[in-house]
Amino acid sequence: QVQLVESGGGLVQAGGSLRLSCAKSGRTFSSYVMGWFRQAPGKEREFVAAISWSGGSTYYADSVKGRFTISRDNAKNTVYLQMNSLKPEDTAVYYCAARVNGDSYYPYPNDYDYWGQGTQVTVSS
Repeated sequence: QVQLVESGGGLVQAGGSLRLSCAKSGRTFSSYVMGWFRQAPGKEREFVAAISWSGGSTYYADSVKGRFTISRDNAKNTVYLQMNSLKPEDTAVYYCAARVNGDSYYPYPNDYDYWGQGTQVTVSS
């Protein structure tokens, strides 16, 4: 019904940058909230950032604020996560997610309806 496909992950040295993209296909939505989560081995899935349909409201985890930027291009059905000044502790599988209903702050995985397959981000020291 709905598919989310991430791209842009990879291996980068500490202090470097990556840009993740997440493209939506299938069922169309009038509006939806998009978020990014990450999960390291042995850890719970962690909220990273989210953005409203209009793009007017963004939310960030304290650990990434000032380094990561979330944005979206609704005409392309794509959300982005620009990651700068990467640290080894940013290493994780990164997932994009979509929530169809609501337009607020949703920091928990169970708040979202659809998920991408995940893309590995590895930051070396």
